[in-house]
Amino acid sequence: MLIKVIIVLTLVVIVGSLFSALFFLSKDKSGSERTVKALTVRIGLSITLFILLMVGYYFGLIGHPPT
Repeated sequence: MLIKVIIVLTLVVIVGSLFSALFFLSKDKSGSERTVKALTVRIGLSITLFILLMVGYYFGLIGHPPT
């Protein structure tokens, strides 16, 4: 159950990072690097989530419910 909560929280943070990048892109007209940093954080979190999903499936923490 804990792994599922961590996955959902990671997804929420990824979406939040994506929206912050959109906000910085629309507000920063001077060529600030805040958009690039926010997107870099999103990519790092996405890779972390992918690895977390693979590890959770490998160890049987996530997958098909028991029948």
